[in-house]
Amino acid sequence: MLVAALIFAGLAALLHVYIFTMESLTWTTPRTRAVFGISAEEAQATKELAFNQGFYNLFLAIVGAAGIAAIILGHKGIGAALILAGVGSMLAAAVVLLASSPDKARAAVTQGAFPLVAVVLLVIAVL
Repeated sequence: MLVAALIFAGLAALLHVYIFTMESLTWTTPRTRAVFGISAEEAQATKELAFNQGFYNLFLAIVGAAGIAAIILGHKGIGAALILAGVGSMLAAAVVLLASSPDKARAAVTQGAFPLVAVVLLVIAVL
């Protein structure tokens, strides 16, 4: 169960690194604009906000990855706490997105599926 939790936490972290890349590095490109459904003008107007938001996603991924590393190194309690903080925050952000913008349900599910599975499996594994 723990290995599966680490795999899903790793997938969640990788997805959030990808989101960081889109928001902070490629926000104004046609492909990223298509993913987020925004025009070139909207992308330009929100570039600074997206840049900052991308780093939030990167930091959550780093916390999750640090937790995975801690567990692999034998520090189960510290690792579990870090994973729950990072991946739990990813899940909470997905819930907020779904609640605040129901029209973005697909994005919320994409953003929250790996974290949800990771949290459930990790809680089962540490109990």
